[in-house]
Amino acid sequence: MTTTLRPTEPLQRTADGALSRHYQVCVNSRPVGAVHLSTLAGSGDPGADVARIADLRIDEPDRGRGRGTVAALAAEEVVRGWGCKRIELRVPADAGAALRLATALGYVHRGRGMEKPLGATAPGLPEGSRGRPMTEAEYLSWVDHGVVAYARHWVDRGMPEGEALARSRWDHDRLLPQGRTTENMRFSVLEQEGTRVGTIWLAFTGDTAFVYDVETDEAFRGRGHGRSLMLLAEAQAVAAGKRVLGLNVFVGNTPAERLYESLGYLPVSHSMYKNLL
Repeated sequence: MTTTLRPTEPLQRTADGALSRHYQVCVNSRPVGAVHLSTLAGSGDPGADVARIADLRIDEPDRGRGRGTVAALAAEEVVRGWGCKRIELRVPADAGAALRLATALGYVHRGRGMEKPLGATAPGLPEGSRGRPMTEAEYLSWVDHGVVAYARHWVDRGMPEGEALARSRWDHDRLLPQGRTTENMRFSVLEQEGTRVGTIWLAFTGDTAFVYDVETDEAFRGRGHGRSLMLLAEAQAVAAGKRVLGLNVFVGNTPAERLYESLGYLPVSHSMYKNLL
């Protein structure tokens, strides 16, 4: 039997050049599932050669027969034809079969998505701790540092340094077009007894808040301020009426994972990637 991908629509292209297309997974022309492929951004993005499997589903009667494996390999061939050099996907935390398949196909863990349901009452901060808005001068220093730090994460995962730095700058510019005053973004400084000890970047969308970045200043690490920063994020999310607080944690950041788990965060997804030869 032959498993193929059959397009169900013309190739879609956004104004900035990003690509997207839906396919049926077919066995001898019989539909058995679906695949949705896209690029992460358009031609203005230095990471435009990155593709994403947004969805891959095999119908229940045809599971366990290798259809998903062949469909995933066929998807890689499609995005190679688009000029992509890397492909990414997100696997639900409870989808053990999908995680095993991705691992067997050579996908590498990049990080975990975690979420915490929020109650109606905001948590208090430890005595002497308080949050305040980040000043413009602090923001400018913070964003310069953040661009370099985020690029370093990509370099550690095999991306060339120049490409990683360009990608990091593009991502920050895309998310923060108005800088510190970008709508639905909040930048805060945590102080302990009047001394700055860390920063946090929080985003609001729908009924969810998301922690994009949290960092304890180097001189104050190991003193519990990371926990205080996360409590500050939770308090701000509750005050904004959000019901869920989410975040991503890179693989290998064991102290952060332990902190989030101790605060009640649960894994919801695995982010994975594969370099295409």
